[in-house]
Amino acid sequence: MLQYILSFIILISVVVFIHEYGHYYFAKKYKVGVTDFSIGFGKELIGFNDKDGTRWKICAIPLGGYVKFFGDSNSASQPVSLSKIDSKDHDKLLTTKPLYQRAIIVSAGPIANFILAIFIFATIFMTVGKDVTVPIIAEVQKDSPAYKAGLKSNDQITYIDDKKIESINDVALFITTSSNDNVKVEVVRNQQPLSFLVTPEKKITKDNFGNNIERKLIGIKISPLKGTMERERLGPANALVLSVKETYNTISMTLSYIGKMIAGKESTDQLGGPIKIAQISGQVAEHGLVPFLSIMAYISISLGLINLFPIPLLDGGHLFFYFIEFLRGKPLSENVQIYFYKFGMAALLTLMVFATFNDLKSLGLF
Repeated sequence: MLQYILSFIILISVVVFIHEYGHYYFAKKYKVGVTDFSIGFGKELIGFNDKDGTRWKICAIPLGGYVKFFGDSNSASQPVSLSKIDSKDHDKLLTTKPLYQRAIIVSAGPIANFILAIFIFATIFMTVGKDVTVPIIAEVQKDSPAYKAGLKSNDQITYIDDKKIESINDVALFITTSSNDNVKVEVVRNQQPLSFLVTPEKKITKDNFGNNIERKLIGIKISPLKGTMERERLGPANALVLSVKETYNTISMTLSYIGKMIAGKESTDQLGGPIKIAQISGQVAEHGLVPFLSIMAYISISLGLINLFPIPLLDGGHLFFYFIEFLRGKPLSENVQIYFYKFGMAALLTLMVFATFNDLKSLGLF
């Protein structure tokens, strides 16, 4: 349990620090006053003031963090009225900066998360290497979707839904994330290319760490073509390109899954909160540094993406306000913004309660 807690704290602290430093860096660049840089919420455990008066601190509840700008009424960067700020300090306020500068400062946090993920992926590809194991079908379960479609043992899988299989891990990933009722599986059999349409079944299975997860299955077991996993170290340029591609694909698949949940086509049971992240980070840490860094990259992408949702209190909510300001030529009134902030708080609390409920349910407590 202690390892799970420590792994979670390390993972979330790094991801949150990078996110908040993105905001901080551009705030300082555009001469916006920063009063607090916090990792965690609640009671301060340790901290110090830098030469510019910013309070750098670590707080008791390690579930996020914030950068508080000069003149903000709270850690969500809800500004106070200009009339309450001395006129000589107006140039330090975020609200007095040009619209494009405010947009850059706010979006810098999520972008920093994406950059962290790209950096982690690229480092892994250059040092440990990218998985390039060629997958073959080791077994086809009788009466399974794959069996009924005509797939056979020793078929080498080359494409799924016209996506090239570049790693043995791509097989399960492309089947699970397919948006089609029938998955197109292309194989090579006796040096001949063949194509099959397979209708996956949705089943609750165990992942590599023993957690329940819903997956689309076609009833096959995969093994490496040469009997062992193969990795290829990449040069900096190729590693960077593939890292950007991996980050983009993760964002795309996440948005697709969220869209399906909203449309009622996917279960909401897979949404997890802090407990789930702690559980996964602890389990992954047991398998070594590379898996831990990999999950950190994916969590970083998720944090960046979630923060871009147009919900007040999140970065995306501020960007939404700025977009309206761009269209109107002036910002929304303070009263309207306060109303939206209250709505955003209610929405986030609801989401947190729901995610925590899912976490507890996955542990068998409900």
